[in-house]
Amino acid sequence: MGKKLVHVMNTAFRDGFQSVFGARVFTKDFLPALEAAVHAGFTHFEAGGGARYQSLYFYCQEDAFDMMDAFRETVGPDANLQTLARGVNVVGLDSQSSDIIDLHAKMFKKHGMTTIRNFDALNDVRNLNYSGECITNAGLNHEVVIALMGLPPGLSGAHDAEFYVQCVRNILDDGLPFASICFKDASGTCPPSVVYESIKQTRKLVGDDVHLRVHTHETAGASIQQYVAALEAGVDGIDLSMAPVSGGTAQPDVITMWHVLRGTNFDLGFDIEKVMECEEVFKDCMKDYFMPIEAKATEPVIPFSPMPGGALTANTQMLRDNNMMDKFPKVIAAMREVVRRGGFGSSVTPVSQFYFQQAFNNVVFGEWKRIADSYGRMVLGYFGKTPVEPDPEIVKLASEQLGMEPTTRNPREINDEDPNKGIAAATKVLEAEGLPVTDENIFIAAACKDKGIAFLKGEGTSGVRKHMKETPAPIAAPGPVTVRVNGREYTVELNGATAMVNGQSYDFAVSSANGTAANGSAPSGQSIMADLSGKVVRLVAQPGASVAEGDTLLVLEALKMEMEVKAPMAGRIQTIDVTAGQAVNAGDVLATIGV
Repeated sequence: MGKKLVHVMNTAFRDGFQSVFGARVFTKDFLPALEAAVHAGFTHFEAGGGARYQSLYFYCQEDAFDMMDAFRETVGPDANLQTLARGVNVVGLDSQSSDIIDLHAKMFKKHGMTTIRNFDALNDVRNLNYSGECITNAGLNHEVVIALMGLPPGLSGAHDAEFYVQCVRNILDDGLPFASICFKDASGTCPPSVVYESIKQTRKLVGDDVHLRVHTHETAGASIQQYVAALEAGVDGIDLSMAPVSGGTAQPDVITMWHVLRGTNFDLGFDIEKVMECEEVFKDCMKDYFMPIEAKATEPVIPFSPMPGGALTANTQMLRDNNMMDKFPKVIAAMREVVRRGGFGSSVTPVSQFYFQQAFNNVVFGEWKRIADSYGRMVLGYFGKTPVEPDPEIVKLASEQLGMEPTTRNPREINDEDPNKGIAAATKVLEAEGLPVTDENIFIAAACKDKGIAFLKGEGTSGVRKHMKETPAPIAAPGPVTVRVNGREYTVELNGATAMVNGQSYDFAVSSANGTAANGSAPSGQSIMADLSGKVVRLVAQPGASVAEGDTLLVLEALKMEMEVKAPMAGRIQTIDVTAGQAVNAGDVLATIGV
């Protein structure tokens, strides 16, 4: 009896990038390694979607559709190119309306994709059925997902084999079309015994002809055991990566798995010497990229506070960018409580980010003092039904702080009623900005919002982290100087208490050591300061406007959260001290309000 061929998807160029580099990698830098991977015998690649969609617009200032086109051109017409979608969220953190979900499938088919792996973090089949239909109708293979996670010790009620097999039954009962089923463990925390039993029971349920796959991460140190258990239970395929983006927060390495399977009845089907040659090319391609130390480590605490490998480095990158990396251990520890009281949604994007945001708020502002918007909407039911009921106390807090009532409605139906979502809303934004109204631009505007529009206008900024090769030039001597802030140039000249910025005059004040004004007159009102480091997304109020207590003045983005900065009192806005797109640090003055 011959060995069973294990079907491998190479995740290096999507999940590998997300898990190690926070998805911030330029296309031109990895194409030589992709070509080498084709030469090594790989025919199935993860080629985009997930965080590798938004990140190209947010941090790389590249078009994800151009990247997918280049990917297809490099691998040829026959390779299976697969992307990752999040059910009703498609490739964004926010859920979408029906027309955008349909457009997603059509655009990814147009730009060379073969298969879309489609998951819902809550395992709510309502969030998968319509998107699955759209994927299938577009002529793509629909790989439906069961989202796995190991519960922290002492918790029960979901995320065991019985729960996962019931999820499969729900998919079958719904009539949702699919070409294959993937058991996806984004945090690598599902016990191997549960993986084995889930696959074994599912195989009996669906028969021998349905292709079953397993996806996991090495974050918790159990990925190889999970894969071996899955293979012994009858799975057809597994996901593997390549160095330097393998192990740690990413998938196990192809070479490691090949070694583990030596002498068994399973074979990956590769000439391992060619794979080794390919990895050397890949290492050279990535040598200039900053690699966070946590990306190559396993973390024993992860089973207690399940943080996905694909989200871990994205979050640490943002913390580093905001000089807040010291908060990371406490935030990870706080996730356990957030998961416990939030309804047991699988810790995978976007729910993993909701968990992280709420854990961050609990660390920085005090436990449950500030409900993160997305976490609050999740426990209130606006993203679907959680596996178990969330803690009633947290539901009450979320309802009070967000001003929203709990719901059991289908999220897609709610989105279809939202005038700010959908093709018409995105078209309106593009027209207002004077941008071409194409299907691609409509989808970019819907999925990436303000940052997508900034990219289309050429106003985005790069956030790719590479090692510095040279020392930046010193700032010019005093006098008229040109400075670049967030990608925009300003010519600044100071004259007494007046500053000329790009030819426009502004009064300013310089504070002395005792807080009195050295030039000009300081406003006498109350200063409103940033709680967190971040970036100004948009200004809502203008100087001179009258506002009531609680009115929104501006919106900040920090750690993928949009946070409204509200007026602490009724009065008149004396100053707005920031501009849209400006980076701010915690404690910076954002605005001043007076009576």
